[in-house]
Amino acid sequence: QVQLVESGGGLVQAGGSLILSCAASGSIFSIYSMGWYRQAPGKQREPVAVINSGGNTNYADSVKGRFTISRDNAKNTMYLQMNSLKPEDTAVYYCNLSTKVRSYWGQGTQVTVSS
Repeated sequence: QVQLVESGGGLVQAGGSLILSCAASGSIFSIYSMGWYRQAPGKQREPVAVINSGGNTNYADSVKGRFTISRDNAKNTMYLQMNSLKPEDTAVYYCNLSTKVRSYWGQGTQVTVSS
């Protein structure tokens, strides 16, 4: 079993920055990818940024140039550096870890950006 714990969410003014962390623990083998997703009220969960086992990254168009995803393999931790935050970035942010056979989710962390 794999456990994912997010931290780092909070309230920030527009233009500000936050760093989200996702610590993974448990039986972690053959990670295919890790990523951040978000869900705003009344909307579907959407991908924000994904990093695969080779270190390649993909970002949603809405966050390109503002967000950076990274991993520390030694610590089994993933990060999301969020800069120039906008009110439309307000959402619950979820950490995801995917292997070839299963996908795991964290409990989510709230990010609120005030205008």
